[in-house]
Amino acid sequence: MPEPPENGAEPIVDPDVDLHDPAQRAQAGPAGHAVLAAVALGGILGAEARYGLSRAWVHRPDGFPWSTLLVNLTGCLLIGVLMATLPQLPRPHRLARPFLGTGMLGGYTTYSTFAVEVQQLVRQHRPGTAAGYLAATVLGCAVAVWLAAGLAGRVWQARRSVAPEPAA
Repeated sequence: MPEPPENGAEPIVDPDVDLHDPAQRAQAGPAGHAVLAAVALGGILGAEARYGLSRAWVHRPDGFPWSTLLVNLTGCLLIGVLMATLPQLPRPHRLARPFLGTGMLGGYTTYSTFAVEVQQLVRQHRPGTAAGYLAATVLGCAVAVWLAAGLAGRVWQARRSVAPEPAA
């Protein structure tokens, strides 16, 4: 496990990929293949969805890449909802987070294409468009995750407050 930060708080570690965790090391064998398969299948589905959207909404090399911005914003919204929802479920499937988060939404969102498109805009002598796209993506995606996670958290909290008490 990495050293805790100086402020004494525990470091943030993704529980899906922390091989310092003995339980996860034990799963790295045949049981870990299910996680790998879930990530791979989810990644294929997410990447195909992104590809389909990029083919449906094509832009010129010097034009604003609306489809990639839409993909990254909607992907970040869904990541925010997913990460706020999974801990609220009584017993989420152990492959839900690797399949949906790492796989599907990881394959759907694309910061590599975003980086190439910023570079293309600069090469096309469109630095203003490149800067606007860069700012819209980075800030928009951060806000999308924050808003979606906050809203999903409030929905779960409201749901718990109106749920009937279990029978004794």
